[in-house]
Amino acid sequence: MNALKSVYRSVFLLMIFMMVINGTANGQTLEAKFDEYMTALMKLGRFNGYVLVARNGKQIFGKGYGMANFEDEALNTPQTKFRLASITKPFTATAVLMLQEKGKLKLQDSVCQYLSGCPAAWKPITIEQLLSHTSGIPDYVASPNFMETLAQRSTTVEIIARVSNQPLLFAPGEKFSYSNSNYYLLGQIIENISKKPYAAFVQENIFAPLKMSNSGYDDNSTILKRRAAGYIKQGDTLVNARYMDMTKAYAAGGLYSTAEDLLLWDTTLYTEQLISKKSLEAMFTPGKGGVGYGWFVNREANRLLIMQGGLNSGFAAGIFRYPEEKVCIILLNNFENAAPYIPRAGHDLAAILFGEKVELPRTRTAVKVNPKIYDAYVGEYEFGPNRIMTITREGDKLFAQRTNGPRDEIMPENETTFFLSVADVQLIFVKDDTGKVSGMILRANGQEYKGRKTK
Repeated sequence: MNALKSVYRSVFLLMIFMMVINGTANGQTLEAKFDEYMTALMKLGRFNGYVLVARNGKQIFGKGYGMANFEDEALNTPQTKFRLASITKPFTATAVLMLQEKGKLKLQDSVCQYLSGCPAAWKPITIEQLLSHTSGIPDYVASPNFMETLAQRSTTVEIIARVSNQPLLFAPGEKFSYSNSNYYLLGQIIENISKKPYAAFVQENIFAPLKMSNSGYDDNSTILKRRAAGYIKQGDTLVNARYMDMTKAYAAGGLYSTAEDLLLWDTTLYTEQLISKKSLEAMFTPGKGGVGYGWFVNREANRLLIMQGGLNSGFAAGIFRYPEEKVCIILLNNFENAAPYIPRAGHDLAAILFGEKVELPRTRTAVKVNPKIYDAYVGEYEFGPNRIMTITREGDKLFAQRTNGPRDEIMPENETTFFLSVADVQLIFVKDDTGKVSGMILRANGQEYKGRKTK
């Protein structure tokens, strides 16, 4: 009898052990938690696409939400091809590093060695400064009338001409300023050195060796099976996103892929299959602005995070890599309005995986408060060197603007807590013992930042 009890006890302990391993000890599997979170996000209209979570190169969760094509009622699946937008940039950076390893260029070379008709102001700019967004070249996407020409096919010469006559924003290497022009120019450099179209170079040197058979350059004229259509919500109405000719994106944002192909890409970055360890270390070393070559690199919640997001007409995407834990989270989305929520979703899915508490997505509701209290909040809040949040008031409205960022209205949840309507961001004003406003807590992307009021 005692022997039988011992067997039962062993079986019971084994079951408990397996439940812990599979994340079910609290009655809910990891898969269920991921799905609960993403379903809540989708119901709020903040996600429509495919999500994949992997650890040690193995998928532990993958699911499509919503439609790849609403008109045909085609569901988002693992085979759905999404535009990557700026997730193209890490591929472009890898291509440049491959050329360096072949002795075709050096990162400290002047860009003018490889570009015809190069403006004199660009001669001090190095290839490395293009990679790290420290060139000072303005972003062609912000050039006059660019959006009016979004549907028109363009040559690289035409796009480069949009910025070649503009003054630099700062001396090369002096500051960080994210600019699509940097990677557009890198695409041209890749072509000029390799004597191949950018699309062909990436296909032959990256996608084919990695067997990323569902990835490529998104040429509008190509018939592409299982291609997701892009959408945007206008008020309560879902409409087709504005047509964008992909020559406008090129090496800065012109690739497409699937979540499963991107997982192949992620696992390769732990190896030297494409580029050497030295090149990988350079790629993932943060410089000004916390940016490496094609990736944002920083440490959050004491974890190293390497990530890149993307946004273009009808699409938003994000890839979040936690290399120390060998975790990768991929979010591909064909719903443009979801863009502000992709970073938060990536952080929250990681938190779920790491066993941390996560608040389910919800709609924040503005309440009426006495606008007289706004005067106490007006001023500047310092979160670090050159990281200032400025609060201003106009009539009965309160506005927030970070350094070099847009100015957005913030809405009250209560008398001290406000939120952005354009992104999942909360601003909480803090008072000292005397009731005077002394600081602010900023909640964004699953993180909490504290700033002190300086003015």
